[in-house]
Amino acid sequence: MKINWFPGHMHKALKDIENQLKKVDVVIYVLDARIPLSSLNPTLSKIAENKPVLFVINKIDMADEKRVKELTNNFVGENKDFLLFNSTAFKNELVLNKIKKLASAKILKYKQKGIKATVRAMVVGIPNSGKSSLVNNLCRKAKTVTGNKAGVTKSGQWLNVGDGIEIYDTPGTLYPNIEDQEVARKLAFVGSVRDEVLDFTELAGILFKILKEKYPEFLAKRYPNCESVEDIAKLRKFVTNGGEIDYDRASYSFVDDFRKGRIGKITLD
Repeated sequence: MKINWFPGHMHKALKDIENQLKKVDVVIYVLDARIPLSSLNPTLSKIAENKPVLFVINKIDMADEKRVKELTNNFVGENKDFLLFNSTAFKNELVLNKIKKLASAKILKYKQKGIKATVRAMVVGIPNSGKSSLVNNLCRKAKTVTGNKAGVTKSGQWLNVGDGIEIYDTPGTLYPNIEDQEVARKLAFVGSVRDEVLDFTELAGILFKILKEKYPEFLAKRYPNCESVEDIAKLRKFVTNGGEIDYDRASYSFVDDFRKGRIGKITLD
């Protein structure tokens, strides 16, 4: 199974991001803490390379925080900063203060003229990384549509979050021709690729092998005495009407357990 998903609205979104970036002071790059490195869209990174960037490593409550912290050196440097983040439980000022720090030169320049600067930030990231949930929390109420699947937000919009900061929320975007299929599979594991284009039986088998190597204790606790997805099907008594093992149901259930954090706090990068 070769995984590649780049629908037309993503192509339009990347063009829009490139156009809107001219107005932007800071890029807020939302990453999934379960795959922080694989969350980096090289097309987005290229577009935003000359802007200050705040990496928001989201869903930290579902991830292996120790492993994520080992990777954070990838997100620091000149005009770069990061936050470990749980979009369902956070304080707005943490994000707003980081934005202001990255835009401090503009703020100071306007202050010297006796003017309060308006700082404009753009939120980007892969599908289903939690961008819209972050924006809604910054706005303190629902401004954008959210959903636990890829491709919910279809177009960008400017929003005023107060304290002199405006946010541009963008659709989740992947990139054409994902050559590294290991990265593509990780994107699929976390729900950043549309489920309808995936072979869940194959995907579940690969994920099981990865977790067996990296987090065997989590598998043993969640699925006692199971050495494969087939064993999980038997454990859960997933059978078809004809009495055969229901591989499809078992595979989807296993991947869903991973996505919902039922197996444990896991980071695959």
